[in-house]
Amino acid sequence: MKKKIMMLMVTVLAAAFVTGCTGTAGASATTEKSENSDTSLPDTANDNTFTVGFDANFPPYGYMDENGEFVGFDLDLAAEVASRNGWDIIFQPIDWDSKDMELSSGTIDCIWNGFTMSEDRLDKYEWSDPYVDNSQVFVVASESGIKTQADLSGKIVAVQTDSSAQEALYSDDSKSLTDSFKELLVVPDYNTAFLNLEAGAVDAVAMDIGVANYQIAERNGGYEILEEVLVSEKYGVGFLKGNTELRDTVQKTLDEMASDGKFMEIADKWELSDAVILGK
Repeated sequence: MKKKIMMLMVTVLAAAFVTGCTGTAGASATTEKSENSDTSLPDTANDNTFTVGFDANFPPYGYMDENGEFVGFDLDLAAEVASRNGWDIIFQPIDWDSKDMELSSGTIDCIWNGFTMSEDRLDKYEWSDPYVDNSQVFVVASESGIKTQADLSGKIVAVQTDSSAQEALYSDDSKSLTDSFKELLVVPDYNTAFLNLEAGAVDAVAMDIGVANYQIAERNGGYEILEEVLVSEKYGVGFLKGNTELRDTVQKTLDEMASDGKFMEIADKWELSDAVILGK
């Protein structure tokens, strides 16, 4: 009997070690669990963690600050959802063009970081309700002389790989506009795009309006957004197809946050009150 008990303890400890190694794969911010909380588990996790996949170069929704901490509007929302459900949260930075692989492999529980609910994505994921009204726009230097989309003819335009702006520019609706560019330069992230814009290597950046406003403010002006919108879209949280249980739990919590004012409090913190849909 003692031998059986010992073998069982070894098995349990081994399983705990494997789980622990998996849970520390990425940098994380952990919320304290309440002993009396309802600990409904995210479907892709067996250790009561909620792992959020995000692009760490997408301020103000999710990024690494000057102190090396992961911060942002979406990350604050996710942390509050986790706290209210008694989950430990892990913020897992991902390559945006590998997001589907990360989700299907179970490395992350959801994609939550300015994730656009574009038409071609609607059937690929289980979606939360939209919570941000977002548009794709062009940013140019204020002294560039570029005032309209027509002025982009013969210019070099940068866009982030696998982004909504890239998708819009590759669509049939934008073919004539895109064909007018001298070049459409695809870059890994918007920080790179803005560095190219600052250096004069590109003439414009196509991007999300919320991120555009943040980038312009961080640089103390010198840039402007063209009035013509490339396309208007909305943000949602994307879950693995079929994982409606986790989606419903997160949505229920977001609705509660909207009702009690927490959602708008977080939006105000990140100066996104004008863009959010929930909480108004």
